[in-house]
Amino acid sequence: MCGLAGLLRSRNDLDHEHLQALAASMGDALRHRGPDDDGVWADPQTGIALAHRRLSILDLSPLGHQPMASADGRYVIAYNGEIYNFAELREQLVELGRGFRGHSDTEVLLAAVVEWGVEAAIARCNGMFAIALWDRQRSELWLARDRVGKKPLYYGWAGETLVFGSELKALWRHPEFDNGVDRDALALLLRYDYVPSPYCIHVDTFKLMPGALLRLDARTVARGAAEHDPQRDQQRYWQAGERMAAAIAQPFDGDLDAAEDRLDDLLRDAVGLRMVADVPVGVFLSGGTDSSVVTSLMQALSRKPVQSFTIGFEGSHHDEAPLALQVARHLGTAHTELYVSGADALAVVPRLPAMFDEPFADASQVPTALVCKLARSLVTVALSGDGGDELFFGYKRYERALRNLRMLQRVPAPLRRWLARSAQGHGEASRAGGFAAFAAEMGARGIGDVYRNRIVRWRFPEAAVPGAKLRPALYDLAEPLDGQGTPADAMMLADYSVYLPDDLLCKVDRASMAVGLEARAPLLDTAIAEFAWSLPLAYKRGEDGSKHLLKRVLKRYLPDAMVDRGKRGFGAPVSQWLRGDLHDWAQALLDPQRLRAEGYFDAELIGGLWRAFVDGEKRWHTHLWNVLMFQAWHEHWREQRNLAGDAMARNSHGEGGL
Repeated sequence: MCGLAGLLRSRNDLDHEHLQALAASMGDALRHRGPDDDGVWADPQTGIALAHRRLSILDLSPLGHQPMASADGRYVIAYNGEIYNFAELREQLVELGRGFRGHSDTEVLLAAVVEWGVEAAIARCNGMFAIALWDRQRSELWLARDRVGKKPLYYGWAGETLVFGSELKALWRHPEFDNGVDRDALALLLRYDYVPSPYCIHVDTFKLMPGALLRLDARTVARGAAEHDPQRDQQRYWQAGERMAAAIAQPFDGDLDAAEDRLDDLLRDAVGLRMVADVPVGVFLSGGTDSSVVTSLMQALSRKPVQSFTIGFEGSHHDEAPLALQVARHLGTAHTELYVSGADALAVVPRLPAMFDEPFADASQVPTALVCKLARSLVTVALSGDGGDELFFGYKRYERALRNLRMLQRVPAPLRRWLARSAQGHGEASRAGGFAAFAAEMGARGIGDVYRNRIVRWRFPEAAVPGAKLRPALYDLAEPLDGQGTPADAMMLADYSVYLPDDLLCKVDRASMAVGLEARAPLLDTAIAEFAWSLPLAYKRGEDGSKHLLKRVLKRYLPDAMVDRGKRGFGAPVSQWLRGDLHDWAQALLDPQRLRAEGYFDAELIGGLWRAFVDGEKRWHTHLWNVLMFQAWHEHWREQRNLAGDAMARNSHGEGGL
């Protein structure tokens, strides 16, 4: 796993030394993602520069160094990720006459591009990746991201320069990148706890969407961000909605036993591919279904005890460590658990803005950061159970949304419209349950609207951010699957396409990369996803609750009693924190005078929620947490910009540096 950064000028007006220094500075900001090696490549004739930070996983020799040029010299790549089927691709390329010096997947990826072209090569890759590829023959830059969005890639305009990188901190290093806060994106943060792709917290800045390619050249850069439409210009080589619709049209035709056999085979293949590394590999084990499945398959495929890791919380109902320990003992893993106190968890909070770069408010980022740090003490790669909920009907909120949809369909349409209008006057109080919440759901046009009401934090975030407009996301569609499949399929598609990449996978990527750990998610293998989409809902939602088929597979490896237990989730006691040790921190960030001076929020509205929360109202901690995460991020971002400005001033006075 690695970090990449770079820039493309609209004209070739910088010499090699200056270009290289700019890219090197951007790459240095990503040192945590790749502590083992670094490299920079620049071409002043075309104004392009690429930087790379390497965390060596495959081919630890210098032959894996990046940026790497193709054998014919046409392409230069900076790449973050793993191509799990690289050995298979390599065999195909050898048969076609391609030769290789080392055994890195980067070299295989370049040879695939030379042989088949960019789009066809990327489409053949089974993996997690973010790629910056320069075509020297056509003077074109390609940016690419894996199908699910496991690896991040930001890009944007810094004056007349296009800048890009694995994290925003790389873009911040460019002296002309001082892009302000995008108010529309801030409203999305309040709504979802994260900013969905392709949007970004900064103006003129974007995230590459999962399964997307973007082709850029000097003319594109010269036209600027005003001429760029990410929805139009990002080319989707793989789209979850299309693949799900195709799978539904050709459903799995076997019985439940056959489906269990097939899923077991697919899981073995996916886990086995992700155990390939030239460094130690372990697994996150929470004791829940998803992580237990991954751990069980790893141990079944391993000749020695697998390293498993669990975080426990002292005196908390979030603690799953005892469940994980039972699983570990039964499977015979080499288990490491660490119990942390509230003080340990709270010590992570001040580091969150620097870890995430973009404001991010899923509070489970705290325990995720702790378990990543624990795992990194013994391994360099860790497998996770991400994806099981979105593919196998794992969330309780799915059942609640289906129940609400049935209730909604029983209410006459005129009465629904009247109730929905009445809910508008309740504002955010409609999130607090009771009649207002019931009335708000009456305006739903379909399962998409019903489900969105289950998952949003702020129902009307634009009221809290003066001047903001709500940009559309997949969650805004009345029917995310355009009426195909079941309402359950539509909800799982929305989560797979938005919540999974922009919340869960973002959280794991930043927390793991902050300590130089590579995280891999076998349940998100494309073959498993497309198989899951082909299954009838009854195979996922059995009499024993959610994830029926996945639990049947797990019972091949664990006793029934370890499988049939309720889902606890991987959370954090935010309300308790804000009433206790974080109270003064929150009070300072939410000071009305400060909010008015900064100008992003309606100070009276935010202040009212804070006072209500302090006075004992229970429901406002989630609303306040995403405001606090923005406030803490904003403070960190301005500090970083001031540092960059000081460095630029020193450079202009001949003191060196950037």
